[in-house]
Amino acid sequence: HQEWFNGKGYPEGLRGEEIPLGSRIVAVVNAWEAMLSDRPYRRALTRAGATAELQKGAGAQFDPKVVAAFLKAEAQVGHPA
Repeated sequence: HQEWFNGKGYPEGLRGEEIPLGSRIVAVVNAWEAMLSDRPYRRALTRAGATAELQKGAGAQFDPKVVAAFLKAEAQVGHPA
């Protein structure tokens, strides 16, 4: 899940659909969880902030189709922002 959709990740520099779908999904879910968690060096983002970051990374770091599907599912859960 460290590969980037644009091929600039690691360890193999895979890009786009060369990256297994499961790994593309895990990358989005892992980033979401990390952004919504407090860390010793920063406070957690709001859901709106995390949403903006995923959208910003769609097409570069993340598969834009996975981001869109994830955000659609997340919106249906009805969590408060």
